[in-house]
Amino acid sequence: MSLVIDMNQQSRLIFMLSGAFDSLLGAVALLIYFGILPVDISSWNTPRWVIGLIGGVLFFSGIAIFTYFSTKTDNVE
Repeated sequence: MSLVIDMNQQSRLIFMLSGAFDSLLGAVALLIYFGILPVDISSWNTPRWVIGLIGGVLFFSGIAIFTYFSTKTDNVE
């Protein structure tokens, strides 16, 4: 039974880390979109709004995943 609890905690930690990493990548993309990070995106052949959209989706989905798994209760029966 303790092996199941350890695996649940380990997978929970992995999801929390991936959510934090996704939100960090999204934040970097949003900082590029808003012009706070001085990156020349004209050579990427990508419209500026696409960078903002990808950044927003990554940031908010990462926050949602991290929040869900950090507040999830362990129901072990």
